[in-house]
Amino acid sequence: MSWQLWALDAWLRLNEKPRLARGRSIPAARARMEATAAVAFPQPPGLWEPVRLRADPPLEAWRLAGAEGPDVLLWLHGGAYCLGSPRTHADLAAALARRVGSGALLPEYRLAPEHVFPAAVEDALAAWQALTAEGVPAARIALGGDSAGGGLAFALLHVLIEAGAPLPACVLAFSPWTDLTLSGASLRRLAWRDAFLPARRMVEIRDQYLAGADPGDPRASPHLGRFPGAPPVLIQASRAEILLDDARLMAARLAADGARVTLDLAPSVPHVWQAYHARLPEAAAAMDRAAAFLSANLKSA
Repeated sequence: MSWQLWALDAWLRLNEKPRLARGRSIPAARARMEATAAVAFPQPPGLWEPVRLRADPPLEAWRLAGAEGPDVLLWLHGGAYCLGSPRTHADLAAALARRVGSGALLPEYRLAPEHVFPAAVEDALAAWQALTAEGVPAARIALGGDSAGGGLAFALLHVLIEAGAPLPACVLAFSPWTDLTLSGASLRRLAWRDAFLPARRMVEIRDQYLAGADPGDPRASPHLGRFPGAPPVLIQASRAEILLDDARLMAARLAADGARVTLDLAPSVPHVWQAYHARLPEAAAAMDRAAAFLSANLKSA
């Protein structure tokens, strides 16, 4: 464990995890996440451009400016389906895209509780359809996401397979939330080890998003879906996070359906540690492995 990881772990345990555990105001949590991202992950002016994708309802997004070449990273941000935006995840997506030499698109999908399931899935599909309608071949798109966005990426993959639609070149997920039935033993077993996510809030947050919908719907819990013909998948997760079993369940489902899936598990790191790639050696190494996976599959498409 690097000294940077030790310091991050302590900071998250003493500051962020208690805030997430006791906070009840979604607007306040959103504002704080936006403010934290602006300070911790600033983006140079002009690096991203706001765009409006053709969808019903219209879908706002951020597109990496000046990107050349045919490849696009479609990244779905995390935030438990109620927080986050392109602004909070622009640094993560840009860092991946720069390593790969691709473009990037961050859709601003609708959030709960104002917009409940399946609004996020519908918006993810709308972003995919907007990209392909622009003439980007499906095989030149890498689909990815972190946390809830990782689960959303697999939900979108399930929808595309069910529809018999062309599929992305590959799928990348960081610490994906794929089981809204909350069946994973790691939710309880690792509650004390997880430096960031408070396990006792998971039922409340899940229910806020689903609003009575079936948590066993594969669009909510994609590990319960079917994925014949799925493209190569890389899942990165921590052995010390409560969503560890979500990653394992998703990998097992994909492997059972014949997908080439790699489960890359790291010890002692926090949930979506890759976000700290500029400060954390363990995060930079994980990003390099993720970028190598994306590059290999986009080049072979």
